[in-house]
Amino acid sequence: MASFVISIEALKRNSRILRETADEAGCKIVLALKGFSCWKAFEYIRGDLDGCCASGLWEALLARDYFGKHVVTYSPAYQEEDIRQLCEFSHHLDFNSLSQWFRFRDMVVAHPRFQSGELHCGLRVNPQCSTGQTALYDPCVPGSRLGITADQLEGADLTGLSGLHFHTLCEQNSDDLEKTLAAVDKKFGHLLRSPQFKYLNMGGGHWITKPFYDRDLLIRKVRETREKYDVEVWLEPGEAGAIHTGVLRSEVLDVFESAGHKLAIMDISATAHMPDVLEMPYRPDVFLVEKDGSAKRTRPVEITAPAVQFDGEVYEASEESEGHVYRLGGPTCLAGDVTGDFAFSRPLKPGDILVFDDMAHYTMVKTTTFNGVPHPSIVFQHEDGRLETVREFGYPDFRDRLA
Repeated sequence: MASFVISIEALKRNSRILRETADEAGCKIVLALKGFSCWKAFEYIRGDLDGCCASGLWEALLARDYFGKHVVTYSPAYQEEDIRQLCEFSHHLDFNSLSQWFRFRDMVVAHPRFQSGELHCGLRVNPQCSTGQTALYDPCVPGSRLGITADQLEGADLTGLSGLHFHTLCEQNSDDLEKTLAAVDKKFGHLLRSPQFKYLNMGGGHWITKPFYDRDLLIRKVRETREKYDVEVWLEPGEAGAIHTGVLRSEVLDVFESAGHKLAIMDISATAHMPDVLEMPYRPDVFLVEKDGSAKRTRPVEITAPAVQFDGEVYEASEESEGHVYRLGGPTCLAGDVTGDFAFSRPLKPGDILVFDDMAHYTMVKTTTFNGVPHPSIVFQHEDGRLETVREFGYPDFRDRLA
């Protein structure tokens, strides 16, 4: 049976790095639930983080119920009932447009939590500074629906607001943040320098826990920002919290050839269980696990980690291959449900176990039961190597989703 296996040790390692970085920078750091929302794992990282970032009411409720700290909420648009509930427990409530803010301002500012200072409101801004490579994940493209541009704020009544929020990065280093901060200063610095604004949320997309990430530069830029504007700085990484903490264990169901291609059908699906493979697009590292417990990395893939943990063992990467190339596909009817072509050290056969690396972030949150494909179970790998199945899925989960 397919399963997501999450390393608790790796999660705690990432959260420690985030805490140390935030402490040195003098900022607040929250977990973006859109990247990782496996709430049963919150107990292992709650102590290191200041709270959660939610993309709407349901994520905010999850943060309130299972994380229990600061709740930062932002959505491209809210319904009136969303605002009514969020005012009861959210601490930062950020709006995407002036029209939304004007629509709900009276309701928000009249709330006792706003009047007591427990609830603060901000605007998401668009500095119109693209630094990424993938248009699908670039909120600064012309015509973007995410964030307010500087020209839209000219002459606007901003009464009641105390924060600005930008989120323009995606899997990027701190040099891109440095460029973005320069654009923010040019377009919105006059607002941040005014006594009215008390916080700046720099969003997510910071690869803080990656080995190559320049944390010193991030720390320096956060400190400079705090001093320049006299504001509290917030970071809301999602991927950095869960990167290199989990794998997706799968089984080969069938092997055959078509038009000169060798194909392997897995019990997991790119479209249902790894949608970023099709959307980003990105290809995960894949390990073939042998019966003796050893594992070899396949090729061609981008090397992103020196090893992968699975079933209590650490498997070192190996580039050895005899060129047994297979196209890995899912069990759905979607013709494009393909993870990619990978070369293995031996021919594949039904029953072989393949492990897809780095599958905890932005993967588990996007899964579906499309085509009635069974959803992988969720397993925790504890620090002593013990495996704990915390969630199994069955036919009722598929049946009850739509009625």
